[in-house]
Amino acid sequence: MHPVCFRIGAMTIHWYGVMMALGFLAGMWTWIWLGRKRGIDASFCSDLLFWIMAAGVIGGRVAYVLTDLHYYLEHPVRILRIDQGGLVYYGGFVGAALAVIVFARRRAVPLLQLSDLVVTALPLGHALGRIGCFLNGCCHGRAAESLPFAVTYPRSSQAWYTQLSAGLIADSSATCIPVHPVQLYETAVNVAIYAGLVMLYRARPAAGRVTAVYFLVYPAARFFLELFRGDERIAPGGLDLAQWTSLALMAAGAVLWVLSNRSRTDTGSALDAASG
Repeated sequence: MHPVCFRIGAMTIHWYGVMMALGFLAGMWTWIWLGRKRGIDASFCSDLLFWIMAAGVIGGRVAYVLTDLHYYLEHPVRILRIDQGGLVYYGGFVGAALAVIVFARRRAVPLLQLSDLVVTALPLGHALGRIGCFLNGCCHGRAAESLPFAVTYPRSSQAWYTQLSAGLIADSSATCIPVHPVQLYETAVNVAIYAGLVMLYRARPAAGRVTAVYFLVYPAARFFLELFRGDERIAPGGLDLAQWTSLALMAAGAVLWVLSNRSRTDTGSALDAASG
């Protein structure tokens, strides 16, 4: 685990914050790249990034704080330390989705065409964010002692504390039991989804189709990956909250897929003119 990227005097720059920033920039680069042949200008993409970044970080942090509300009520100052990790992806997703809806209304652009552009870049930014999680030691996997590529986190890491609380290791243990590198599993999945969505978007499918595919594919993968998570999870009804959210998004994706079959506009026809 290498949570610290570098230090400048008393200021510490954490890898989690660096990778999160790179994820947002990678998203904007993708929008500019895909929009270049469609007349979507860079200023439109930068404005979009600001809205999504602000709402996504707030939503992700609120969801994370709620998962351990007792701790943050005792340490309220730490609520603001997002540079040290602590964002729930689906919380950020909800915040970003609301931002996209508001942005579409304010800029008078078709919502489904805008969401198709947005979700195309989402997996790449998410992949970089998960690398930040891996370096930070958060969102860690279940114990996997026999796995040849399992990873071990040091004393005082989140994995170490989780296993100590579960009685899996003693307080004298210098490291945790080796765990699944589930953050890297999700990184690989997101890179594959990103490649597929880019190819689909460039083919100009019906408006809403790219969004529908993302809603169907990523949540299905996330539902499965949750089985390898080892950090504390809230699990009502036998499934954790991420799995319930995944099922809801898959249902929404199925509905959107049906609706996109009836659409006669492609992913960018009206968006091109409105964004210039």
